[in-house]
Amino acid sequence: MTLSLFLIETAGWIGASLILGAYVLLSAGKLKGDSSAYQWMNVIGAAGFILNSGYHGAVPSVAINVLWIGIGGFALWRIYKAAKPG
Repeated sequence: MTLSLFLIETAGWIGASLILGAYVLLSAGKLKGDSSAYQWMNVIGAAGFILNSGYHGAVPSVAINVLWIGIGGFALWRIYKAAKPG
């Protein structure tokens, strides 16, 4: 396995772990859906999936994860705006 393939596979597994971990923590009541930690875990996880899926030519997975990042980015923007004084 080449270094680049290893990094692509690692990005995919880290992405999967982050998204699954975020869901487990949400379900266990350890994170809230409107927390920045939950949203960042999903955004970074989706980025890992995009790298891995794109490399392997899985266009539907890339598309859904681009949307996933968009949703997470919007949620992070709302969290930021709500925390900003004034």
